[in-house]
Amino acid sequence: MSSDRPTEPKCESRPPIALLRAKLGASPILVRVAPLAVFILLTVLQGRLGEESRYWIYLAKTLVGAWFIWLIRPLVAELRWAVSWEAIAVGVAVFAAWVGLNDFYPKLGGAGTPWNPFAHFGAGSALGWLFVVVRIVGSTVVVPPLEEVFYRSFLYRYLAKPDFLSVPLRSFALVPFCVSAGIFGLAHYEWVAGILCGAAYQALVLRKGRLGDALTAHALTNLLLGLWVVGRGQWQFW
Repeated sequence: MSSDRPTEPKCESRPPIALLRAKLGASPILVRVAPLAVFILLTVLQGRLGEESRYWIYLAKTLVGAWFIWLIRPLVAELRWAVSWEAIAVGVAVFAAWVGLNDFYPKLGGAGTPWNPFAHFGAGSALGWLFVVVRIVGSTVVVPPLEEVFYRSFLYRYLAKPDFLSVPLRSFALVPFCVSAGIFGLAHYEWVAGILCGAAYQALVLRKGRLGDALTAHALTNLLLGLWVVGRGQWQFW
């Protein structure tokens, strides 16, 4: 016996990751802001749950940041690495400025306890080396995409025009250039070096018309700084 009642369409359930990616993809702002916002929130929690949380939460936020990069990469067209001699030169120059200028200007806020896992877990300890590697890998591979997508791709262009996707990466605007570099610098304890750093990376984006060279320069700066910190025992930079 047949029924004349129309069959109702079945609702297809989508995996949570697919739903989140769709949500992020629907907003050009959210997809460029949310990953760094979550990363910063986890940064704020470091040390608030005991001294060891400074290290374990850093590990957690590095993994979360890497997951976000994987999640948004298909959604952010400019999130593509590129290597050039300009990127190498800027990366090395920013590292030299970060270290070389350190003794010549007052820092923002209190220095706090240096991020030194060997001081907490023991010199040469396995956990100490684990967190050193995590810090270097995180600052080299994870931090640059999160920060460059926010500061150089979103914030700079949004300050130039709310419809920021219509602003070419090569387009120069003085006020957004200064403001975005200033905000980037003031987010760091070493604020003078941070402002110069933000200006240098933004100039690289403007010169090349793409984000990839700034990603490489940022990664190289952080890699060299991490090796300097561990090799010279200059833990104050962490």
